[in-house]
Amino acid sequence: MSDAMKKLQEKCGVVADGSFGPNTARAIAKHYKLSPERGAHLLGQASHESGGFKLTKENLNYSAETMCKVWPSRFKSVAEAAPFARNPKALADKVYSNRMGNGEGEGHIWIGRGFLQLTGKDNYRSFASDMRVPEVMENPSLVETDYAMETAMWFFEKNGLFAIADKGVNEDIIKQITKRVNGGYIGLDHRKKETEKIYGWLKA
Repeated sequence: MSDAMKKLQEKCGVVADGSFGPNTARAIAKHYKLSPERGAHLLGQASHESGGFKLTKENLNYSAETMCKVWPSRFKSVAEAAPFARNPKALADKVYSNRMGNGEGEGHIWIGRGFLQLTGKDNYRSFASDMRVPEVMENPSLVETDYAMETAMWFFEKNGLFAIADKGVNEDIIKQITKRVNGGYIGLDHRKKETEKIYGWLKA
């Protein structure tokens, strides 16, 4: 499990064993004053994005074949992707530079971090400003540990996802929130399963 989950558990007053289960879910919802609906949607999406709260830093150690599937518009052949295979820094600079506020060669600095994978310099800057934590711009790795959940909360608030969550927990609402988080519907079945499971815990 990640150090981020242990830190979060300490903050919420439960045993900091790094594992995510009903007690931790309820403690998080109580600490952040989340309704069962808000907590279920936030934690369900975060669980999927972080591999069950184990990963708080984007893993870009891809094969050339995987790159062609993930970024078909950028890598039209395995040969084109080959120079970036198993080279996370080079790949991040290729796919993230000169967008999302990133300059040339800055893609690897502002990769996805936190339980919802905050990505891009613009998002980091906006989070740092809104939450008054300027140190994030000097040390973005803080999002992997200290602010893993705060960035997820911020993203939901900033993008109106809590307002959508308030409408309930059903397939349509989960699909709407997934679209906002993912940009598409990748992993929708797992997101639905996690959200519904956590909702059951929080309602109990």
